[in-house]
Amino acid sequence: MRDSSAAAPSPQRRLVHRRSLSVEVYARDDGLWDLQAELRDVKTRDLTLSERTRPAGVPVHDMLLIVTINDALDIVDARSHTLFSPYDTCGDHGDAYARLIGLNLLRGFRAAVRERLGGVLGCTHLTELTQILPTAAIQGLAGLTQIALPVAENDRPADMPFQLNRCHALRLDGSAVAEFYPRWAQPAVPQRAKGTMPTPQVEDETP
Repeated sequence: MRDSSAAAPSPQRRLVHRRSLSVEVYARDDGLWDLQAELRDVKTRDLTLSERTRPAGVPVHDMLLIVTINDALDIVDARSHTLFSPYDTCGDHGDAYARLIGLNLLRGFRAAVRERLGGVLGCTHLTELTQILPTAAIQGLAGLTQIALPVAENDRPADMPFQLNRCHALRLDGSAVAEFYPRWAQPAVPQRAKGTMPTPQVEDETP
């Protein structure tokens, strides 16, 4: 009988492809911020594309998206650059990414991107880069400026740290907030086990 407790040996593997996504955040002298996002695809083997050979190690894709934002995370400028691509026409979308201007990274951003740049309206890979901009902006600006919240969140206390209650780890009734942000901690709501009934509350009849 096979011992199911024995760990299966790790299969041998070899790297065949690497996709790298990066975002750099720059402070500008005019008080604005640049987010420079880059996507690179590199093969470990020669690849034939449109009847031409792309040698191993030379990018198949290398694309830049540069978005300028203000403290409210409004996009005030946007442009793209295609450095490497499989086809000569990959960069022929003109100033399509200027359509990002006027959007806010915290208010319906991803849906608006799909509407303005989805499908043939833009480049698949550049549009993919837009999806990581909101969290990259928040991380990049943390501690450098007071991020202006969307109108819908104006009921949050003005001095509450921006990151609180935006993910599971930093929920207000969680242990991390209790330890590091005790001012904002809230008591946890007891969770009953699945399939059980709440314990009835019995009044104390002791005279």
